[in-house]
Amino acid sequence: MKYLPLIALTVAISAYAAQPPAGVQSVGQSQQAPKAVATCIAQKWADGTQQQVVSQDIMANDQAMDVYVPGQQPPNGAAAVVRPSPSGKGTWVGFRAGGGAASDATSAISACL
Repeated sequence: MKYLPLIALTVAISAYAAQPPAGVQSVGQSQQAPKAVATCIAQKWADGTQQQVVSQDIMANDQAMDVYVPGQQPPNGAAAVVRPSPSGKGTWVGFRAGGGAASDATSAISACL
């Protein structure tokens, strides 16, 4: 019973992280792990633009990440939002526009789903 509060806190944090953030357009879902999807998106953007791509862990163990469009910086730049799927296994991916996002950003995201 002494671990019950810790378990409840872990479940609450996981549920919060799995919720799509406000202002984010849904792009799709993948059966791959969040880290694999985020890495694919970052690689496609970096290869396509020959620019550095910034990614930011939102949740420990690469369970939730933001991958910023080349030229964009945290915290308000345009980014792919990669989260655990709210329906269970897999990954939900969205796109947060901001600061002059690249027009083909969502097509690169879709290619990684």
